Amino acid sequence: MIAHGLPIYVALEPVDMRYGHERLGGMVREKMQSEPRSRALFVFVGKRRNIMKVLTWDGSGMIMIHKRLDAGKFELPVSMSAGDQHVVVSDAIFEVIYKGVAIAPRPRRRRVH
Repeated sequence: MIAHGLPIYVALEPVDMRYGHERLGGMVREKMQSEPRSRALFVFVGKRRNIMKVLTWDGSGMIMIHKRLDAGKFELPVSMSAGDQHVVVSDAIFEVIYKGVAIAPRPRRRRVH
């Protein structure tokens, strides 16, 4: 369902997942300096990082995809410079984020008995 080859903008700050397509579209204009009705994907993740919303335009209307992970968290890429509010990622990086795959290995937790 998600088209390949489109620019993909990932918001780095958590977003209130109660927001609908109108408010998220406003965030695209304000923080990403882009137009929500452009042919691009705009990715937002919630505070707990287990919910993602993807906003896109298909030419006739706005589409919002809502995904909640059963386990794990969405891992966002790291900003290249301080103060960035979003990053542009490739299709491959987006697929990894969307599937909820850990980008960096997590340190093993020491068990205390």
